[in-house]
Amino acid sequence: MNMLEKIQTSLEHLSKSERKVAEVILASPGSAIHASIALLAREAGVSEPTVNRFCHRLQTKGFPDFKLQLAQSLANGTPYVSRHVEENDSVEAYSAKIFESTMASLDHVKNSLDASAINRAVDLLTQSKKIAFFGLGASAAVAHDAMNKFFRFNVPVIYSDDIVMQRMSCINGAEGDVVVLISHTGRTKYMVELAQLARENDAAVLAITSPGSPLAQEATLALTLDIPEDTDIYMPMVSRLAQLTLIDVLATGFTLRRGSKFRDNLKRVKTALKESRLDKEASDPLLVRTR
Repeated sequence: MNMLEKIQTSLEHLSKSERKVAEVILASPGSAIHASIALLAREAGVSEPTVNRFCHRLQTKGFPDFKLQLAQSLANGTPYVSRHVEENDSVEAYSAKIFESTMASLDHVKNSLDASAINRAVDLLTQSKKIAFFGLGASAAVAHDAMNKFFRFNVPVIYSDDIVMQRMSCINGAEGDVVVLISHTGRTKYMVELAQLARENDAAVLAITSPGSPLAQEATLALTLDIPEDTDIYMPMVSRLAQLTLIDVLATGFTLRRGSKFRDNLKRVKTALKESRLDKEASDPLLVRTR
């Protein structure tokens, strides 16, 4: 059952106050997915803890997760754009929908992350002799961002969005190398083949992908992001942002694991980069005009 069906079938089992919340949502589910918990509680005439109890009663992890599942129960939206956006939405409506669905999805991903898997991923990365970041399409931009972050970490890092270069890199892999493969669906044939090639040549494969996907099954270690986004039909949005955020988590773990001496080296890199920037005062147009 989708969330709307769950609410409908649960009505007779809810408390009086929880039923008030259900009735407000069923009367206008489109408004409910954009409402704050305070607003929904006020409209139902109940307290915010009551709204939270209602969400847990429906087997969600809280209000953000409930809103995400409710959004998935509504119309499929505009193909090739977003599952949350309708054809006739105003600027205000589709802007609010994109921000709300993104925040709810990221909160859902945060709550479903496997901390032990992240810890093992940080172990792999900090002990690696060389790291490669590969992705295709929207995931290629995430791989490139990862390369930019890890490049300053004093470990050999490569990136490519060319499948031939990716294959050659995996064929030339060796024990101690880590190949990070990024794919939301985990069903891209090239990515699965790269995982197989890398492991055949003794490299470790870290996959950032969907749970249960072919890529997750081929990887040495998979960091799975449970994001209900059908990129076969809609434009990749939340999946890309969740991948970028996970890269930030790994980069932070890498930095902390390497210790204070390593962070001193990062400080020197930052200091060197300052010379390539204009001073804030010199780049402020207001200050320039008043001189």
